[in-house]
Order: sequence, then C-alpha cells, then structure tokens
Amino acid sequence: MTQYLFLVRHGEHLDAEHGIDDGPLSPRGQRQAALLADRLSGVPLTAVWHSPLERAAQTARAVADRLPAVSPQPNALLFDCVPTGMSEDTPAVYESFFGSYTEAEIEAGGAQMADAVGEFLRRKPDAHELLITHNFVIAWFVREVLQMPEWRWLTLTQAHCGLTVVAQRPGRPWTLVSHNDLGHLPVELRTGMPELPPV
Repeated sequence: MTQYLFLVRHGEHLDAEHGIDDGPLSPRGQRQAALLADRLSGVPLTAVWHSPLERAAQTARAVADRLPAVSPQPNALLFDCVPTGMSEDTPAVYESFFGSYTEAEIEAGGAQMADAVGEFLRRKPDAHELLITHNFVIAWFVREVLQMPEWRWLTLTQAHCGLTVVAQRPGRPWTLVSHNDLGHLPVELRTGMPELPPV
C-alpha cells in the first residue's frame, strides 16, 4: 500500500553550454538517460510524467524504451519555474538570483507548484509514478516533503538524471527515501551540480 514518487532531473541537453533554454539531449545526456532507464527497469512504474520541454520528453522516451508497459505523458505542472521570490527569511545572498525574474513569473511559478503538490503528493495507494522534470521543481517537492521553510528550495540541487525518491505509507506523512542518488552514473556523467573545491 506504499505510494512512491520517483523524481528525476532531465539529462544534459545539447545547447546548455551555449545558454539556450531547451534542446535535445547531448550525447552525454543520452548516456545518462539510458543508465537511468537501466536503473529503473525493475521498478513497477504505474505512470511516467514529464515536463513538456524537449530535454525532459527525450529523457522520458529513453525510460519508456526499456519499460514498454508505460507511456510517458507531458504535464504542464512539471515545467521549469521559480516558485518563490525574496522574503524576509531568504538570505540576502540570493537577491541577485531573483533579479532576473519578474513578479508575474514568480507568482505563476508559485501557483504552478501549489497545483503540482496537490496533484502528485495526494494519496494514490500502490502508485509508482516517475516525474521527469527540472531542478527547481524537484527542489520544491523535497522542501515540501520535509516541511522546510519556503526559501530552502534554493539550497537543494539535483544532478542530471539524479534519482530522488519520496514515499508515503497509509496514515503517515510523506518521507524522503533518497535524494539525488547518482549510483547509476559513472563520475564522468555526473553533471549539473555546482563545482565543489577538491577535498
């Protein structure tokens, strides 16, 4: 009776390094998606949803190639978005980030994520749903499950084709099972994370 939600950031897309917002997967992104599909091949998925953007749709098709029982469906609630703006609690260091977004974009992002939470974090016994979406969207879901302050989505980063799993047992709250699991990706395919200093 446990419900599972598998959250995946799309694979690396071809034009990301040139600042283009969307496009097909790069060769590296195609390898990431194929390895993700292998990782999920034993999961009894009941639905696969993806952002309508091409990089997410192509990642979903790679999974479906190995799981022919599921048919990926686009869902506008999974579009990339910014769900909040600056607040009294938000550290000042994030102010420059929000400077490139309008109030209307932030308001629309907040409404979208409220609807997405209502849609995907509602009780569906025994469901095993896969959402292939974007970094900020996954961060919002994780923040919601952990009941963190709203601004904390800014501190949660997912790699390309990293796997995050949340689950809900009957009568219990949602639980974070794993976050940004990269065990299926070799080191050279772990992209999309901030650069860290050597340890």
